[in-house]
Amino acid sequence: MDKKAKKRLEVVRKKVQNLKMQLSGAKQQDDEPGEVARLEAEIVAFQAEADKLKNS
Repeated sequence: MDKKAKKRLEVVRKKVQNLKMQLSGAKQQDDEPGEVARLEAEIVAFQAEADKLKNS
């Protein structure tokens, strides 16, 4: 894994962590319809990117 991929993986992990916190808050305060589903979809997408980077 080159430096660029390592840096991107680090960024993706931070983004996933942030999205999980947002998801937790959105589940507690369900004021925007569709927000929970959107956050879950983003988390899945970033986790897939992280897996792809790990396997390269």
